[in-house]
Amino acid sequence: MFYKLRVFILFIFLFFFTACKQEVKYDYPFQNPGLPIDERIDDLVSKLTLEEKASLMLYNSPAVERLGIPEYNWWNECLHGVARAGKATVFPQAIGMAASFDEDLIFRVATAISDEARAKHHAAIRKGNRAQYLGLSFWTPNINIFRDPRWGRGQETYGEDPFLTSVLGSAFVKGLQGDHPKYLKTAACAKHYVVHSGPEKIRHHFNALPNERDFRETYLPGFQNLVEEAKVEAVMCAYNRTFDEPCCGSEYLLNDILRKEWNFEGHIVSDCWALDDIWLRHKVVSERVDAAAMAAKAGVNLNCGYIYKYLPKAVDTGFIDEEIVDDALKPLLRTRFKLGLFDPNELNPYASIKPEIVNCEKHKQLAYEAAAKSIVLLKNKNQALPLKKENLKNLLILGPTAADVTSLLGNYNGFSGELTTFLEGIVDKVDEGTIVEYNQGFMFHNDTLFHGFWQASRADAVVVCIGINSLYEGEEGDAMLNPYGGDRMDIALPDNQVKFVRMVRERIKDKPLIVVITGGSAMAIPEIDEMADAVLFAWYPGEQGGNALADILFGDVNPSGRLPVTFYKSTNELPPFDDYSMEGRTYKYFRGEPMYPFGHGLSYSEFEFNNLIFDKKEYFPSDSLNITLEIVNVSNTDGEEVVQIYSRQKNNHADSPNKILIGINRVDLNANERSEVEISIPLNRIAGWNCELDEYKVVPGEYLIQVGSSSAQIKINKQIKIHTK
Repeated sequence: MFYKLRVFILFIFLFFFTACKQEVKYDYPFQNPGLPIDERIDDLVSKLTLEEKASLMLYNSPAVERLGIPEYNWWNECLHGVARAGKATVFPQAIGMAASFDEDLIFRVATAISDEARAKHHAAIRKGNRAQYLGLSFWTPNINIFRDPRWGRGQETYGEDPFLTSVLGSAFVKGLQGDHPKYLKTAACAKHYVVHSGPEKIRHHFNALPNERDFRETYLPGFQNLVEEAKVEAVMCAYNRTFDEPCCGSEYLLNDILRKEWNFEGHIVSDCWALDDIWLRHKVVSERVDAAAMAAKAGVNLNCGYIYKYLPKAVDTGFIDEEIVDDALKPLLRTRFKLGLFDPNELNPYASIKPEIVNCEKHKQLAYEAAAKSIVLLKNKNQALPLKKENLKNLLILGPTAADVTSLLGNYNGFSGELTTFLEGIVDKVDEGTIVEYNQGFMFHNDTLFHGFWQASRADAVVVCIGINSLYEGEEGDAMLNPYGGDRMDIALPDNQVKFVRMVRERIKDKPLIVVITGGSAMAIPEIDEMADAVLFAWYPGEQGGNALADILFGDVNPSGRLPVTFYKSTNELPPFDDYSMEGRTYKYFRGEPMYPFGHGLSYSEFEFNNLIFDKKEYFPSDSLNITLEIVNVSNTDGEEVVQIYSRQKNNHADSPNKILIGINRVDLNANERSEVEISIPLNRIAGWNCELDEYKVVPGEYLIQVGSSSAQIKINKQIKIHTK
């Protein structure tokens, strides 16, 4: 009897196992995840009407219900955390993260962001919410070169240097997109292609005309690196014209360079309503249907806007063939398939990420690390910092950014529910025997100065928190107190802020005055530098900004941020804002003495650079320069040094760059510790554009390799010679 029961159970098991192994039946081949992706795409395209194809090329793609295709909104943001979609971890603004000079940190931040993006997307789908900002295609990073500090959107970038932008941008893309062999975790997008960095007021109609060397050596490298090395899934074409053609209608930019030269296989998305600019503002065509045809022929796959509703008309009137629409649609569908949007969730490992990961403790700690590594100590006279908690009886905090959450955020931001202001962070860190007082001091929007300086006379130290926020700088139309479309026509601080700091300095006499400045761009602050004992530039440091700043003030964290942009002494030192020549801009071409140089940032530690050794003295352009260097922390304080390696060609021409950054390395050293650092640098990083040969070439000759802690503070250097083969 027992034997018969076992046989029966085995029979039942085999029956159900066989039933489960039966092949799943699909209504259409494109639904079958077992088929090659190109086969699935071809099948789907063959089943769509022309009108349906056009609708799927709009950012707010509607459902195709007869084929079981759900609606999808391509417009999603995650510049420094999932944005505009409810709760998310808020990391420092992009320019602040760039100040870390930390490729690994940027990768880990992007990985955390994509984790939260996946969790939020699947939670939204489960409740039937397919709204904008809840998708998996993110229009970030912004890798335009921050060529001019007046640009309000420069805060979204990784600074003024093409190499640093390439390194950090690639790390961000890899963290967003993941490393699965079949599925994208999320789809990243390199924007705004190309030669686009203000002025905001004229961004819809200006014509950028850089010379060929600047175009190739400054404006293109970041995009090329993200396409070829990071395999970015999307590229966003810009509003403006470049070389007389609208960027979103330029076959030279989109086909010749992006598709053919760099072999880009992803999709191209227009900036929002940029196709309207083609006919309405650039006026290179006269009608909407012409603009749709021009963009499709140039290779734009996705329209943020409505112009692609006119694609069927463009086909019907003979402006384009339907094959062009098919070819434009296919890369877009490929991204949807790679995101797993047509496959069962159980096949996609990213679909299992739980909602509990959003703003989890691990991500909060990562936001704290990023904030701590982003804050730059610009000045520290007579070791005014760190403040000694044990000697501090009364601390006065002044200024409107001290208690302002918007000064933590910048733009394209989310909200975590745990935004810690500078005031809150400082109050939380002092011991119970210390009095902390706060006075706003003045209003952002006018010259009103509050009274209440009576507190200053009894303070042991004063921290003044000033600067700007999203009311002053940002995208066109976003900065409410800015009449220039979001740009700053004067890079100095507002006069009332300088006046306020002067009043504080006069009142407290010789007591320590620490000035903390928020903002997303370089500022001319010679008066502040003269009056303050210590100056910290905090950028927009994210949800943990208050905690990170407080720990730096009191020495629990050693500052290690470095400037990813040059700080000039005044606006008068800048070339015209709308001039896209690089001459006179950035550490590479500015011929004067900056307020603070690119790469600058002080530490509570002191470091020595010794024993610079190269693997050989003479090289070929295809070689790598292998460097060995000893770094010594000659202080009693643990700290991190950011080793920066620059190249300068000897006997260079007058229009050649002063130097170029070719390598970075963060070194963490305990007090009085020494470490041998090994760095390998491909020499093609020093290649320049040869206009006669139309290619990048390493010019043979002698080069000075400079190693230091900023572009101006070179600690040690050595010469090499490069030969042609």
